[in-house]
Amino acid sequence: MAQQRFDKDRKKSFGGYGKPKGDYKRPYGGSPRNERSDYDRDERPADFADSDEVTGLIVGRNPVMEALKSGKALDTIYVNENAGGSIGAITRIARERGIVIKNVSDQKLTQMCGGASHQGIIASGACAEYVSVEDILAISKKKGTAPFIIICDEIEDPHNLGAIIRTAEAAGADGIIIPKRRSASLNATVFKTSAGAASWLPVARVANLGAAIDELKKNGIWIYGTDASGENYSDTTFTGPIGLVIGSEGFGMGRLIRDKCDFLVKLPMYGKITSLNASVAAGIFMYEAVRQRAAVK
Repeated sequence: MAQQRFDKDRKKSFGGYGKPKGDYKRPYGGSPRNERSDYDRDERPADFADSDEVTGLIVGRNPVMEALKSGKALDTIYVNENAGGSIGAITRIARERGIVIKNVSDQKLTQMCGGASHQGIIASGACAEYVSVEDILAISKKKGTAPFIIICDEIEDPHNLGAIIRTAEAAGADGIIIPKRRSASLNATVFKTSAGAASWLPVARVANLGAAIDELKKNGIWIYGTDASGENYSDTTFTGPIGLVIGSEGFGMGRLIRDKCDFLVKLPMYGKITSLNASVAAGIFMYEAVRQRAAVK
């Protein structure tokens, strides 16, 4: 299949938010909308409060079990005093590892997690155990396969980030890179939504996403950006060393990140609804890469 190189001249037609001036399609399809052409999203001040900062709580049965299986450091496990089922297996493993177990009321658990669905169990410990980009590259090299790294550009919804982590781990990705600013972090919601995958998949949190992409490119990795103006994903070759950029839910990739992409790829839209959730789109791209890689083994 033909591999279309990104035409640098096309960048001139794009204004703020990394999208075309005037009418355009949203990152995974969507309705046209006008944006200021002189506003660069990547130069906005970081004047917001990161409400998704690490809470130190892992909520729910499966996330807690996966945290135990992966060897994550846990301090205390809080259990509903009347809980049963799979919680017994979790507490047995916890006792073997010397982790403190406290029986508390259902009301107490609800207060601890801010009303989230806790399934009768919460573990406390360091939710965020980030690695470096170099660590992810080393992991990829050790696996002996073509690098497969996911890059999340300002995915602010923790449910979306958790879902992307879950799919990436299942698809065999080497790791995920997220920015420190304007992004969800590894918190309790992300862990729960990932169904425990966040305990297994390495996540690097970087101050400068563009610099991290440059580091990947220096190591021979091609950067694929997801954008409605790109080549159809089914006509794109994903068998080599790739870094797949998933743009934000509302605006796609920032201009500076988009400019660093070697290729742009898209999902075709045929129905009345012309947009997809970022995590759903990410899953389709990832599993196209899985399909192609399996075919050449």
